[in-house]
Amino acid sequence: MPDRAPLFTPVLLVGCFIILVSFAVRASFGVFQIPIAEEFGWLRAEFSLAIAIQNLAWGIGQPLFGAVAEKIGDRKAIVIGALVYALGLVLSSWAVTPGAMQAYEVLVGFGIAGTGFGVILAVVGRASSDENRSMSLAIATAAGSAGQVVGAPLAEWLLTLMSWQWVFIVFAAMILGMLVSLPLMRAPVSASRAELQESMGAILTRAAKDPSFAMIFLGFFSCGYQLAFITAHFPAFVTEMCGPIATSGVLHGLGITTTSALGAVSISLIGLFNIAGTLTAGWLGKRFTRKYLLAAIYTGRTIAAALFIALPITPTSVLIFSAVMGALWLATVPLTSGLIAHLYGLRYMGTLYGIVFLSHQIGGFLGVWLGGRLYDAYGDYTLVWWIGVGVGAFSALIHLPVREHRPPVAVAV
Repeated sequence: MPDRAPLFTPVLLVGCFIILVSFAVRASFGVFQIPIAEEFGWLRAEFSLAIAIQNLAWGIGQPLFGAVAEKIGDRKAIVIGALVYALGLVLSSWAVTPGAMQAYEVLVGFGIAGTGFGVILAVVGRASSDENRSMSLAIATAAGSAGQVVGAPLAEWLLTLMSWQWVFIVFAAMILGMLVSLPLMRAPVSASRAELQESMGAILTRAAKDPSFAMIFLGFFSCGYQLAFITAHFPAFVTEMCGPIATSGVLHGLGITTTSALGAVSISLIGLFNIAGTLTAGWLGKRFTRKYLLAAIYTGRTIAAALFIALPITPTSVLIFSAVMGALWLATVPLTSGLIAHLYGLRYMGTLYGIVFLSHQIGGFLGVWLGGRLYDAYGDYTLVWWIGVGVGAFSALIHLPVREHRPPVAVAV
């Protein structure tokens, strides 16, 4: 009996490390919302637009980096992404006007694209056996959650030691430092002969004509809207909307004595619970129909968000919501990327997932930007929150008609 392929390969471990560092930095930006606005007197919408542009650039860059990786090699694409990421962070540290910050966040967004899910998941997917692929994708995705666990609290702690500008410099050094692990990332091209003979144009045309691809594309929109809005605005939302916590003995015992600290911890808690949620999604994705799992996740998010905003917001409700939303946070990623690999093969998985991810980031742009605009207009986040509830329900419904079977690959004879 042949030995089973190992789950934890060097490619998976390096991929996890790169995503962890990249996402630790990305997930921390909400912590800078208030410090930067207070230093320069910017409206909430100004820095929100910078983060929104970052999300949009990330979405636009994702299929581009996916295609670059498939043309010149995964590791070269990751190096380019890391260099652009670090440059964007350094330039952002020098920004003194909203326009400059917004312009530099384009580079940060492209850098995240080159060091994030689109490139890394495609490498991990190709390096994994059919038996391990669903779980490998989940583990790599969970590494992003681990980055979120440490990112926001790390930024909060660094802000007690130095200015936000120097924190950005430190983060740039972290991004460059992760490249030391890159020589260990060597992934085979795990694709069938038919897939290798199929051109990128042919696979893109086939996906464009498939209604299921359009449904997956549209369904990923709400994921980006909800995640980006919460990442960018939830720390400030908690700081301003949550009641006093000084008298809360349990929280005080955990070292959470201010609403600012609670906001940073809430982002970390989301990431912590998402590690379990994402791994569970990967395990379930191998055993159950992915489209129904995705519909269930979006339904759970919709209910959790509706209850949170409808009920009184307290420190306890913040922690409960963070735990529930965390369990559902990135659970969509291994299921969505696995579904794309199942339907269209591994050869151009990075490019196809990148296209779908563009919808995610368009949603992310709107979630962050609307959060800032509607806050400045109405003084709170209530309306933008309910919009998120609505788009979540839409995503739950649109995944149901997806036809989860793989069409045959047409190869010229």
